Amino acid sequence: MPESISLAKQVVATEIRALEAMNARVSEDFGRTVKCILNMKGRLVVVGMGKSGLIGRKIAATMASTGTPAFSVHAGEAFHGDLGMIRPTDVVLMISNSGETEELVRLLPFLKHQNNYVIAMTGKPASTLGKSADTILDISVEREACNNNLAPTSSTTAALVMGDALAVVLASKRGFQPEDFARFHPGGSLGRSLLMRVADVMHKGALPVCTAQTCFKDVVHVVNRGRMGLALVMQGDRLLGIITDGDIRRGFDTVHDYRSILAEDLMSTRPKAISPDARVGDAEALLRQEKIGALVVQDIDGRVIGIFQMHNAEEAPGVH
Repeated sequence: MPESISLAKQVVATEIRALEAMNARVSEDFGRTVKCILNMKGRLVVVGMGKSGLIGRKIAATMASTGTPAFSVHAGEAFHGDLGMIRPTDVVLMISNSGETEELVRLLPFLKHQNNYVIAMTGKPASTLGKSADTILDISVEREACNNNLAPTSSTTAALVMGDALAVVLASKRGFQPEDFARFHPGGSLGRSLLMRVADVMHKGALPVCTAQTCFKDVVHVVNRGRMGLALVMQGDRLLGIITDGDIRRGFDTVHDYRSILAEDLMSTRPKAISPDARVGDAEALLRQEKIGALVVQDIDGRVIGIFQMHNAEEAPGVH
């Protein structure tokens, strides 16, 4: 095995062992921490320095997006005005592997004076931070994954995973649902699927339409001009069927005299339809289930008002 691959596997194995050891140490303090955050009147303030500060920012972001009001504070900036962001009703999660990070230790008297509940996420429960905290989340590791046992690797992974565990448990306790997650992520794919309606993204206006008596050649022109890969076969306001580019290809394969073929000979008479009020996620699921490329959008009276295709939602403004 090449040396680089062997070393990579050692790093992963070291961090896995660290997580397994941490998992075995999850204690009643974790439960008390969860209860405190659930019952807090303010917000969760996550404080850290260096790599721990970066982990803290991620934890705060995960909390905020899963229903726990949270934000991060850079410990080094706290004494230059940012202390004003921390209210007496806030719970403060302080992250320091050593438990002796100077910038965090200097904050402790202020937090105690303000009567903030302090959670220490540390690898040294007996440290200054650990002894001063109301509850401790033990993230101690036997060694870092770095070959010199110096660079924060196993310890930062442990902090990140402990933060994830805390966020997920809190979300579960709050009964957090996919719809709640979507509200906080309206620009993402989940937000699109759960919040946007078919009416928001469907093709509307001039739709590719023909009659049952439209000849084969003209059907092809309608499909090509519409640029949706289909044509709606209509009789007034009534939908008779749908012709897809697949139907046209099959027509080429099976028919010798195209002049005798009409739209009614090619169309599918039971096209799949959906309400304009349906969620985009449900429409996409129906497309996948039926293995089709489009849905006819019909209002409550059965009138055709649009066409929904998979790429409609992806092209909607604000979707990333």
